[in-house]
Amino acid sequence: VQLQAFGGGLGQPGGSLRLSCAASRSISQNMGWYRQAPGKQRDLVATITRAGTTSYADSVKGRFTISRDNARNTVYLQMNSLRPEDTAVYYCNAHYASIEYWGKGTLVTVSS
Repeated sequence: VQLQAFGGGLGQPGGSLRLSCAASRSISQNMGWYRQAPGKQRDLVATITRAGTTSYADSVKGRFTISRDNARNTVYLQMNSLRPEDTAVYYCNAHYASIEYWGKGTLVTVSS
């Protein structure tokens, strides 16, 4: 399974960005987003089951929304009310046949 993420870039504090991640095949299990800030470990941002059940890190609850389009094998992350501390490399994640797959990551920088 290959995962390719799109949509990173520069966002302003209080602004919005949308990330998308396309999988090379249908994913029957969870998909999600993680992020890694400079000098820190990779942390969970949000996950979503194929049926659409979501889970979020406390730091992004109420600001970020994860969704997926199973017909397009794509998962999205809508990021609103951006904060400088959201600056990180964001990684797409998918579970398929009990194996965990990672995309290459896309950089999100929040700065005025």
